[in-house]
Amino acid sequence: MAAKEDRCMRVLVNGAHGKMGREVCRAVRNAPDLQLAGGVDPAGREQEDLHVFRDLTEAISAIKPHVVVDFTTPMAVRQSMETCLTHQVPMVIGTTGLKPHELSEWQARALEAGWKAILAPNFSIGAVLMMRFAREAVRFFDQAEIIEYHHAEKLDAPSGTALRTRMLMEEVHQKEIPVHSVRLPGLVAHQEVILGLPGQTLTIRHDSNNRESFMPGVLLAIRKVQQVKGLVIGLEHILFTDI
Repeated sequence: MAAKEDRCMRVLVNGAHGKMGREVCRAVRNAPDLQLAGGVDPAGREQEDLHVFRDLTEAISAIKPHVVVDFTTPMAVRQSMETCLTHQVPMVIGTTGLKPHELSEWQARALEAGWKAILAPNFSIGAVLMMRFAREAVRFFDQAEIIEYHHAEKLDAPSGTALRTRMLMEEVHQKEIPVHSVRLPGLVAHQEVILGLPGQTLTIRHDSNNRESFMPGVLLAIRKVQQVKGLVIGLEHILFTDI
């Protein structure tokens, strides 16, 4: 077992007791080339065979992870990014809610410091394809609107996925695209892009019915993060080379 662990990438999950954090822990455990080395959560409770620290700095010092995966809150992730940049630990970030000017500042700091990170508003491969399709389709339509639906506990609205979709579409559409947010029990993560011309509409929709849908993208980002330069925003940059 020790020999296998020596060959594996050590992963530390920040927010290990959250809904997404638990799913990430499960996915990393099942990946043959990754080692779930530890977790971080303010409660600090143990999770199965996983040691969970209360403090990220303490966890990094003890575990020396190859990558930190962060699914926390907009307030917490800022400090986590500071900590990982200081210790030069690459990050995979699924926490949304950071403002565009903050992301620009972080990109500049990451390049200057030689720090590597991937921040994705959505780790679902289908959602990334939806954004790509919407960006291509909007060239041919007069108007478009985005409707995003999420579970009632989601803290930010509009979602990071909707904001990212709008940004990509507006790069080629040159018109403001309205975004509508719905928060209801029973939902996970869903988005529609509706495009209109006289006499016709086109709807591009993606549904994540459970959090397992995000895991292939998370694992891809974990495996790729040490190859990127600076802070990369959007999973499309490691899926496609032409965006």
